[in-house]
Amino acid sequence: MIRISQLKLPVDHREEDIKNKAAKLLRVEPAAIKSIKIIRQSIDARKKEDILYIYTVDVEVGREAQILKRAKNSQAALSKEQGYVFPDTGGKKTARPPVIVGSGPAGLFCGLMLAQAGYEPLILERGQDVDARREKVERFWREGILDENCNVQFGEGGAGTFSDGKLNTLVKDPEKRNQKVLEIFVEHGADPEILYQQKPHIGTDVLCRVVKNIRRHITELGGQVRFNATVTDFVTEKGHVRGVVVNGEETIAADQVVLAIGHSARDTFDMIHQKGIPMEAKSFAVGLRIQHPQAMINESQYGTKYGDILGPAPYKVTWQSSQGRGVYSFCMCPGGYVVDASSEPGHLAVNGMSNHDRGGKNANSALIVTVTPKDFPGQGPLAGVEFQRRLEKAAFDQGGGKIPVQLYGDFKEGRASRDFGDVEPEIRGRYGFADLRKVLPDSLSQPLIEAMEQFDRRIRGFARYDSILAGIESRTSSPVRIHREEGLQSSLRGLYPCGEGAGYAGGITSAAMDGIRVAEEIAGGRN
Repeated sequence: MIRISQLKLPVDHREEDIKNKAAKLLRVEPAAIKSIKIIRQSIDARKKEDILYIYTVDVEVGREAQILKRAKNSQAALSKEQGYVFPDTGGKKTARPPVIVGSGPAGLFCGLMLAQAGYEPLILERGQDVDARREKVERFWREGILDENCNVQFGEGGAGTFSDGKLNTLVKDPEKRNQKVLEIFVEHGADPEILYQQKPHIGTDVLCRVVKNIRRHITELGGQVRFNATVTDFVTEKGHVRGVVVNGEETIAADQVVLAIGHSARDTFDMIHQKGIPMEAKSFAVGLRIQHPQAMINESQYGTKYGDILGPAPYKVTWQSSQGRGVYSFCMCPGGYVVDASSEPGHLAVNGMSNHDRGGKNANSALIVTVTPKDFPGQGPLAGVEFQRRLEKAAFDQGGGKIPVQLYGDFKEGRASRDFGDVEPEIRGRYGFADLRKVLPDSLSQPLIEAMEQFDRRIRGFARYDSILAGIESRTSSPVRIHREEGLQSSLRGLYPCGEGAGYAGGITSAAMDGIRVAEEIAGGRN
């Protein structure tokens, strides 16, 4: 195969134009190309009147060396890329099936890889299957009735199920786990375009189908998935895990336990701490979620010429405040919704969500400010959890149990809003006007306001008076890191802290990749 990079075409090109351009660069007839595969697609929108798609493609032709020599084109070279390979286990299996705690991306992908290798894992999930979970979540959004074990944070698929389903990651990937994650998603029902898009996403509606298909695949291979199964304790012996206790009463023997609990399993964090398993508080970020008209973002990012072709535009903004805190957009959802993502009574947190078509009228993202253990009340591994809880209780109290919302102009001036402006809210969950300055402390509000004024210089209208803020965005990443030693295990041998909740990932893809890494270790590691 010959790989061609930086193949540029106008955004309104036809599919056959890719092949024709590749043939021209290689100085062959289009008929000489046996096949062509898109490896990567990105958008160059620096010139709004001449936006381009940029491709990397693999081209199959005969006499590749001769063609490359004749083409004399620096954009073309022999492709040497190899795919992901799971370690050869030699047919060995563990004495007891591995137990995986949590069915988010880390748990599901760890489970699938182990099931494919013949290990018949048992996945324990405190929430319910994705269909029952969706009913519970939608009822909560309508009526405010919270199920503490089955909500936006807990249940099949983890917190990522009710999100935009973004699959881009900055994790270095020499082992090609990232590509494997995308391939698995496609095999289980995701759009094949995610294999090559620069910023791939699935969407909540499609993710609900995909995670269910992955679960079915695991069970077809001999694994098990149990719902309504909260791990409440570990069974240990001489520094090694020997099992788990489920719902405070049932003991399941296991010599390998994967702790893929997600970033909101606060009761499990507390249990781990009480067991003396080494962990520490870590830095993360908190803030508010903001809504703008998607049409305004589209025009800023793409201009007016190609809006119908390119679809809803994303954005990424960052700023280093004068106080030294980083402020940046996070989990940006084009054409999405702000959602009530609470998981504890008397506390309120928000998140963002998009369906696959990103068809909502607003763009939303979290605008978050970095915090460190120095900001947390008290000390100890769970100080960050307590910091989150204080913010979430303040949000709940200010909103009277509903999502507190405020226009940015009023937030800047420190007064509660009374009416919406031209931006109409797109929110899943009950909401009401409040003063978010009474939720977010001044040490975080001031850097956010400073950053907003800077972001307005990059995206015209970003700091418009009637953009809608909602809070509190407090679950951006885990507030703890559970220590890992040799072989990705805790000091309690056989216990594998894994994924975002353990502090080793920051999104769907990186969590899934970490789940694969842990599966590799259980299967014997790489040779």
